[in-house]
Amino acid sequence: MSGYRLSNGAGVDRTPLSFTFNGRRLNGYLGDTLASALIANGIDTVARGFKYHRPRGVFGIGMEEPNALVRLRNGGRWEPNTQATLIELFDGLEAASENVWPSVDFDVMAINSLFSKFFVAGFYYKTFMGPTGKNRWMFFENFIRKAAGLGEAAKEADPDRYEHENLFCDVLVVGAGLAGLAAARVAAATGARVVVAELLSGVSGDTKILAELQSLSNVTLLLRTLVYGYYDTNTLGAVERVADHLAKPAPYQPRQRHWTIRAEQVVLTTGALERPPVFAGNDRPGVMLATAAAQYVTRYGVAPGRKVLVFTNNNSAYDAAWTMHDNGVSIVALVDSRKSVQQMLKDGCDLRGIRLLTGQGVVRTKGRKRIKAVDVKPLDGGDTQTIIADTLAVSSGWNPNIQLQSQAGGAPVYDESIAAFVSGPPTEQWTEAGACCGEFDPSSATVSGHNVGLAAALACGHPDPGMQMPTLTKAKLSYAIEPLWEVPVSRGKAFIDFQHDVCSDDVRLAHREGYVSVEHMKRYTTLGMACDQGRTANVNALSIMAKARGVSIPQAGTTRFRAPLAPVSLGSLAGRGIAANLQPVRRTAMHDWHMANGAEMIAAGLWMRPRAYLQAGETMTDAYIREAGAVRNSVGIVDVSTLGKIDILGPDAAEFLNRIYTNAFLKLPIGKARYGVMLREDGVVFDDGTTWRLDEARFLMTTTTANAANVLAFLERMLDTVWPNLRVSVSSSTEQWASMAVAGPNSRKVLAKILDDIEMDNEAFPFMGVRKGHLDGIEVLVARLSFSGEMAYEVFTPAHSGLPVWERIISAGEEFNILPYGMEALGTLRIEKGHVAGAELDGRRSAKDLGLEGMASKKKAFVGSVLKHREAFLQTNREVLVGLKSISGEVIPTGSHLVTGTDAEPGESQGNISSTTYSPAMRQQIALGFLSNGRERIGEVLYATYPLKNIHIKVEVVSPHFFDPDGGRMRV
Repeated sequence: MSGYRLSNGAGVDRTPLSFTFNGRRLNGYLGDTLASALIANGIDTVARGFKYHRPRGVFGIGMEEPNALVRLRNGGRWEPNTQATLIELFDGLEAASENVWPSVDFDVMAINSLFSKFFVAGFYYKTFMGPTGKNRWMFFENFIRKAAGLGEAAKEADPDRYEHENLFCDVLVVGAGLAGLAAARVAAATGARVVVAELLSGVSGDTKILAELQSLSNVTLLLRTLVYGYYDTNTLGAVERVADHLAKPAPYQPRQRHWTIRAEQVVLTTGALERPPVFAGNDRPGVMLATAAAQYVTRYGVAPGRKVLVFTNNNSAYDAAWTMHDNGVSIVALVDSRKSVQQMLKDGCDLRGIRLLTGQGVVRTKGRKRIKAVDVKPLDGGDTQTIIADTLAVSSGWNPNIQLQSQAGGAPVYDESIAAFVSGPPTEQWTEAGACCGEFDPSSATVSGHNVGLAAALACGHPDPGMQMPTLTKAKLSYAIEPLWEVPVSRGKAFIDFQHDVCSDDVRLAHREGYVSVEHMKRYTTLGMACDQGRTANVNALSIMAKARGVSIPQAGTTRFRAPLAPVSLGSLAGRGIAANLQPVRRTAMHDWHMANGAEMIAAGLWMRPRAYLQAGETMTDAYIREAGAVRNSVGIVDVSTLGKIDILGPDAAEFLNRIYTNAFLKLPIGKARYGVMLREDGVVFDDGTTWRLDEARFLMTTTTANAANVLAFLERMLDTVWPNLRVSVSSSTEQWASMAVAGPNSRKVLAKILDDIEMDNEAFPFMGVRKGHLDGIEVLVARLSFSGEMAYEVFTPAHSGLPVWERIISAGEEFNILPYGMEALGTLRIEKGHVAGAELDGRRSAKDLGLEGMASKKKAFVGSVLKHREAFLQTNREVLVGLKSISGEVIPTGSHLVTGTDAEPGESQGNISSTTYSPAMRQQIALGFLSNGRERIGEVLYATYPLKNIHIKVEVVSPHFFDPDGGRMRV
């Protein structure tokens, strides 16, 4: 155990805290992170590697941490795979190592290291898959998944609260270091609305400026906030860890809050992350990033070790080494791969008595659970020397944090001067400053932050406040680097991606096996695909692949970044949309009436609809047979408010519908409705319904309940991307209308009694007519159309008038014994008529399959008009819509296969049953289904077989139009 507590530390206030790690009680201070407290307690091994289960210790200090992933808390607050470097210590914190057995210090799965030469990149594909390995994979998969991987998700419900909020601002500053605070300060001085988001609870910038910003009413500070995604039109997603630093949130306090931030201008000051060199044994506990080691000393008062060796190829590590030395940490040597270094660097080391070795590199670390010594060797040849050290602080340069820039801009661009990638040209309104654009000097970062903050505020129309340019008196070493990606004389397992145990040899193997594209290499090796997204690994991997290919790093290319920038919790994304609130429950205007009159409700999409109105002693079957019988014999009323309704407005509305539907709509008269079928671009039937022409430039489209949102999104996409020149707007009006269908031979008589100004005779109000009028003075829109096969009318009225209109129709229908009917009866009526619905519109059927091909115009183009002629759609053996009757009278189960043969040997499936019911009109069990070449097989006897329940029923193939096939009843 080498880490220990120092007497300094600006970020801790020495208030003692107690916590447990792997069941062991330890002590820390207020202001510690879990990582700093573990180091202070001498904990060397925090976790184990993903694949080889090698011991791993703390490596970084922030979101770059690849090793120290731990599990927090218990029960519903169990949180796996969290970075110990970002966990603020609180009293009573419980943490544990992931995926180790029996303990992190002695993990049986470390035996994998003995077989590491077999567990190379893609070994599972080559060993357990393929024609000869199929069965082996099914056997070994379970063991592999248990051995590899990280933590397990919680198995109990999360008891905490999560919230969503929206935030609008002029200038969003992401990052609160020197550049970020300078940008925020000057932008706020202009009067702009400024938001500052910073991942940490405390910042490394000027605390005086932070306090100044906190006092301003036009500034919102979001500390403990990760901005994880940059989306179109300057919309950014962020997650604020409101109470993650507490044992549990206070009553009504959210644990996390998701922010959707819309900014006119974005200033990105996201900093840079140090990267490690690649050499043998670089994953052992005790190896850590140089600047991280120094910051543990200055920020937390924690020494990472008692004998620290620093290995670098750039100037920044000198600053880290000197900082540690000046705070009482022993630096045994500083190894620089550069042969020649500035005299001031030599002088600084001489002044402190630090041994400086130039032109040399670390070729190997020694030790088991923590390094005990380091082998150092001249890079141009020479003898190896062993230096006793318990900590190795490494730095091979800095990678600007350009993830957000990449999400909102072009591909990253390689900058030779800093040996790293910088951001490409922006496509959104953002600017950047500081280390994230390669400005590593504090003075220049502060000045650039001031400049871009001012420019962003001016771009929002605010005046220049004339604020003086900031100055920084503290000098820092200039950044100078000679790239060193992999120590050339190093021999042994050298890791690139610590979290997924990807070695440099894995990248070279990918090259040999043809995975030379960086995207292919990434997926083949799994490099950069873990929780840390390869922050310390990606550029090193690209350099090794570039060398293997004999090209430059820019020629080798780079991967792009996508949201989320770092892992975010599912709770923060869900907000309050959990359990019963996962989706809003919608109720129609007549919902309370349904409940008061015996309705058994059922969910239909997001809506609650009556399934049937059960009377005393009735079964569900009894109820829907009674209700369907009322419609066939007299009159019934059903609540259809849930049907999708879309207003289509504009001079080109008719042309738009003509392109959307398979049939013609250009000449549809005002006051008429037309049934239409729309296809997807691939020729598959998407949805059906009626569209009513209310005026020259206004149509009302109805859709199926389940598909309403999808149809609206489809129409919007077509207008936005395919026909942006059409002068049309579409909007949902589903909730605006309460709707009811009055169906049955006496439906006209019922409505004629109560409609004030609509002529109801057949000539004045023909089939598919649409009329505007009033019912007892209430505005209504009435269409004569039918999905039941009976004469029927759909009555639309504003939602607030739905209940009085419904009750008035029922009152008028009492002399005709009107009955309300639910979805079961509705389904029975439509199956009897052979009308297709959701069960038939399953995303696999063409119009021809459904018998709707005759509606498709041959004179115009429409969505799907080309691809509906694909060869597969024209095959004669396609499964097409048919009707089926149960010969024995048994129920035909939905989902049954249609087969020939016996119960013992039913034969291959030739189709399936999509909808089934008992038909009161036909007095027998009927069904709709799809049968190969079905139209040529009317009269054939088959079997509906349902093997899971040992059902094998003899059925007759008939027309899908069981009842009133010529449609005379609805046109009478």
